[in-house]
Amino acid sequence: MRKKLVAGNWKMHGCLAENDQLLADVVDRLTGLSSDQFAVCVPYPYLFSVQNTLKDTNIAWGAQNLSQFEKGAYTGEVSAAMLKDFGCRYVIVGHSERRTLFNESNVVVAEKYSAAQHAGIVPILCVGESLKQRDDGITETIIAEQLAEVIQRAGVESLDSAVVAYEPIWAIGTGKTATPQQAEDVHAFIRKEIAKQNSSVADNLTILYGGSVKASNALELFAMPDIDGGLIGGASLVADEFVAICRALVH
Repeated sequence: MRKKLVAGNWKMHGCLAENDQLLADVVDRLTGLSSDQFAVCVPYPYLFSVQNTLKDTNIAWGAQNLSQFEKGAYTGEVSAAMLKDFGCRYVIVGHSERRTLFNESNVVVAEKYSAAQHAGIVPILCVGESLKQRDDGITETIIAEQLAEVIQRAGVESLDSAVVAYEPIWAIGTGKTATPQQAEDVHAFIRKEIAKQNSSVADNLTILYGGSVKASNALELFAMPDIDGGLIGGASLVADEFVAICRALVH
């Protein structure tokens, strides 16, 4: 049975006091639910405090990015080994904002994916298309290219130790939302694309949806056969919303 997961992505938000209150509320209201199904990916400066807050709970933690390099003269970068020092189970790689705002190529994303796995951290590999690419009818081509670079570098079997998140870029922070069926269609394509090389890996792969998941649409999205949870942006900063989404996963 595939693992289910809801992972919050705080992006560049938070402060120590707000984080403490948010996590206190979330931990309290998710206590008693299955472990290993919830996570938050937080800005680097908060990893120490988040580790201390969550270490004895059913919520894992991770980072939002990492360097592809192990060590060296890379001022301002953070390595996978450094993330491991703070107990990170997950790290997001290839988020659409990293690809579009910071020009991370498929090659760089694949290098970061491999760096995470080499350190024993589970990469949450983000793939997705822009509105123009969807309108041009090349969604599947774009996603296949994003997956192919990772598979070429790390091998399809590496996905046994990874999570994939489908993010339609046009549905992130735009007010637009993919219908559950639109999301399911792409998730099914991702699974079939991987199954061409290894059907067992495809069957067991956790694929999250990352396009404006909210408490109001989580149940319907998570009911789709190829959607195994969500990568949650803005809603992960609101305890009521995030808890409701997590509970929808285990409904």
